[in-house]
Amino acid sequence: MGFAAREHWRDEKIDGVIYDMSPSPDYQHGIINGNIYAAIKYGLKNSLCLVSIENLDFKYHPEENDDYLCPDIMVICDRKHLKGGAYSGIPKFIAETLSPATAKRDRKEKKDIYEKAGVEEYWIVFPQGKSLEIYYLRDGKYNLEQNYILQDDREFEDYNADTEICLRAFPNIKMTLSEIFEGMD
Repeated sequence: MGFAAREHWRDEKIDGVIYDMSPSPDYQHGIINGNIYAAIKYGLKNSLCLVSIENLDFKYHPEENDDYLCPDIMVICDRKHLKGGAYSGIPKFIAETLSPATAKRDRKEKKDIYEKAGVEEYWIVFPQGKSLEIYYLRDGKYNLEQNYILQDDREFEDYNADTEICLRAFPNIKMTLSEIFEGMD
């Protein structure tokens, strides 16, 4: 009885409007996030940077209001902006894995928010189509730099499962398309 239970396990606040993130996305969402998180976590060992998975709010303009997002994957390097369960600095990297309930927000509103906040690299992962869009911030605007649809059948000419993808700010962090979508079958 010493604490109040949260009504919803996860939510986000955009322009003063709270969006309930319940119910949880399907298991494929968690598999993909776990795969990306593991590769980044391993690549960041011995680094001052941290990677979070669905558990750290990003207060994207704390000087203006208390809006926040809860990115699926976020890499932060400036720990002085960490306070409790929130980060108010500029993340180096964010990935969102789409679910039917959040796809529109992830592709439009959240992408615009991350762009305006100055997040250098933004990934949008599509579990259903096993595809990935990678945006890099250039001159204050996101450019779609890479776009992949996993083709893991070696018989096809456009086989790309072994394509290695690096995080721009961390070129030592590498993962293949097949590693991102591993366990989806």
